[in-house]
Amino acid sequence: MQAGSELSVDEALDLEAEIAAESNSEQYEQIELTDAQKSTIERNRQKALLLKKARASAHPYSKNEKGSPEKNTIKVQGTRYIDTGGGFLLEEKAAEENAKPVELKENVGPVQIPYRPTCEECSNIFDDSFLYQSFEYPVCDGCRDRDDKHSLITRTDAKNEYLLKDCDLDMREPPLKFIMRKNPHNMRWGTMKLYLRLQIEKRALEVWGSEEKLEEELEKRDEKRSKAKIKKYNKQVKALRMAVRSSLYDRTKSATHTHEFGPEKPLPDQGEDTYTRKCTTCGYEEIFEKM
Repeated sequence: MQAGSELSVDEALDLEAEIAAESNSEQYEQIELTDAQKSTIERNRQKALLLKKARASAHPYSKNEKGSPEKNTIKVQGTRYIDTGGGFLLEEKAAEENAKPVELKENVGPVQIPYRPTCEECSNIFDDSFLYQSFEYPVCDGCRDRDDKHSLITRTDAKNEYLLKDCDLDMREPPLKFIMRKNPHNMRWGTMKLYLRLQIEKRALEVWGSEEKLEEELEKRDEKRSKAKIKKYNKQVKALRMAVRSSLYDRTKSATHTHEFGPEKPLPDQGEDTYTRKCTTCGYEEIFEKM
């Protein structure tokens, strides 16, 4: 650098940053950092580089660029265009939309070595897996049993099989993790919430206390449901019998004739409470059931 030359603002800031970095590096050399602190420093450095890159690649059509934008603006049939200088015109609205600031999306870094989970099946340390990422369950992909131990269950089946309520799944701490999937039977039925069966079983034990109490409650509800079905079936059969027997009665004769029935005779073949009687004048025979 020549003596007496003046530095621009950007050059002065860069020089100051380099001096500060050198002084900080000399101080940090005397301090031993842990792996977690080194990881944090590395992430902050990457963020700073991304931010610097985004500022450097600012859109050339931004209103903050040097020079007056009025000189490059052309109005054609009521629409304003910007002369890009590259042989084509750009509509002013499109240029404003393209000039929006760049949004930086921070990518989640890999799991650091001190914090890597250990698989509960094989006791090996792994970086990431489907069960750990979706349900925070420490099992690697190699030990995952899709069909039995690590199978998934829908929200409706979890509530019916383990007698859980919505508050048990969503409000009780900690809330259970789930993933969203399209319904395989019909795509128009919406998405399903899938839970890990092991976590559902553990939550059911927390609610009911033990497997024996859960089994007793399931048996009670099944017995109550079966009794209700039998009662409904008997009621329908009885109504059908009454409808069939009443259809045998000839209503056209009731206006001019009154039956005079003889003694009642039981019909054990058709039921204990089934009887028959016969009219002594017209011979009409009636089968009925005593209530």
